[in-house]
Amino acid sequence: MRAVVQRVSEARVEVDGNITGSIGLGLMVLLGVGKGDDEPSADWLVDKIAGLRIFPDSDGKMNLSVEQSGGALLVVSQFTLYGDTRRGRRPSFDDAAPPDEANRLYEYFVQRARARGLKVETGVFQAMMSVHLVNEGPVTLICETPLKA
Repeated sequence: MRAVVQRVSEARVEVDGNITGSIGLGLMVLLGVGKGDDEPSADWLVDKIAGLRIFPDSDGKMNLSVEQSGGALLVVSQFTLYGDTRRGRRPSFDDAAPPDEANRLYEYFVQRARARGLKVETGVFQAMMSVHLVNEGPVTLICETPLKA
């Protein structure tokens, strides 16, 4: 699994002009599911993202996690994170999981994040979405599950 994680002061996602998810302080998580990903991959990534110490403490140092800061997650499925652009001009999406499997693991990821006590808002799987956010810092990280042996 692969995620682009952005620290935000606010973020929302719209589908057909309707807001489907909205948060204040927290993390915008663009989540891609690749072939071979599974529940342990999602568990690992939820734990990694929830524990990232990228929010300021009382001294202004990036020392707090989203959990410690009381922030939320806005999780948007993003199969294009598996777009391979190394050859030609048209990205190849061969490494992205098939839609049914990607949706299942996307929903699992959201459920696991909620089970940790995080407030989680979402986009709509496979919908054309408009994402609006205010990136604080800016802080943007790429998180990826370890390769399997």
